[in-house]
Amino acid sequence: MDSAIARAGSTATTRNPSLPAAIDASRHDYISQLGGRIHYYADTSATGRPLVLIHSINAAPSAFEMKPLFEHYRSQRPVFALDLPGFGHSDRSNRRYSPELYAGVIAEFLETIVQSRADLVAFSLGCEFAARATLMKPELVASLALLSPTGFNIRGLPTGKAAERAHKALSVPVINDGLFGLLTTRTSIKYFYNQVFKGAIPPGLVDYAHATTHQPGAKYAPLYFLSGQLFTPKAGDTLYGKLTQPVLVIYDKDPNIDFHELPGFLSRHPGWRAEQLTPTRGMPQWEKPAETAAAIDRFWSTLKTD
Repeated sequence: MDSAIARAGSTATTRNPSLPAAIDASRHDYISQLGGRIHYYADTSATGRPLVLIHSINAAPSAFEMKPLFEHYRSQRPVFALDLPGFGHSDRSNRRYSPELYAGVIAEFLETIVQSRADLVAFSLGCEFAARATLMKPELVASLALLSPTGFNIRGLPTGKAAERAHKALSVPVINDGLFGLLTTRTSIKYFYNQVFKGAIPPGLVDYAHATTHQPGAKYAPLYFLSGQLFTPKAGDTLYGKLTQPVLVIYDKDPNIDFHELPGFLSRHPGWRAEQLTPTRGMPQWEKPAETAAAIDRFWSTLKTD
């Protein structure tokens, strides 16, 4: 893994200096054939099976969302956290963003940078991408832990032509600039975080979300999210149900999605486990970091070692 990092290099000059690091760790960039320049954080000082952390997709995501887990595990095993295309310090070009793109970048990262079977921990919509990437490169994934995963929601989302029409409407510069501007004010960011925290918002979340949404090209990827094009229809059947690796779901309440279909899915898939961390509202790794890590550790303790 260290040799792969060395080959990937670290091109700090390409990063926007106005956006600080999301995690205090070694930072690297590599050029992805699919997603352009991909930025990631790594701590490979410990030994063991690698852990790869995958953030969600919304108006303001980045590797910062996975910071508590990175900090917890960095002394125990090699840990990696990506900024997915369109977010953080990764390439934010005006291009088509899709589930296939995100899954392809994750699979490519596992093959090119990690170069070893890894455990994946993904958050929200990132769970769908992690599952799709696992189906692409199953030999590189030992297990998946999914935090508040999308795909078990009873509420319908625009798909196909409807999603494309929604994106076309959102692509009008006056409309998308105004909408994205409203969504990324400090007031709006605090509103959304207040929905997912029962108590005080952890320090730094609002500041980093505001900073990352005010970088050049910040609006392009979120427009595909807002139009619904980044969700996979019937993800339970088309993605999750095809996985052969052990899977853990950590969930409770979430203001943006529900888990209506999860109990039935679990009854049909004995290789899956679930833990409900109460009370949490969508970001268990920040709301209950110790309990989240403990649940993941219990899950890993049941797995066969390589």
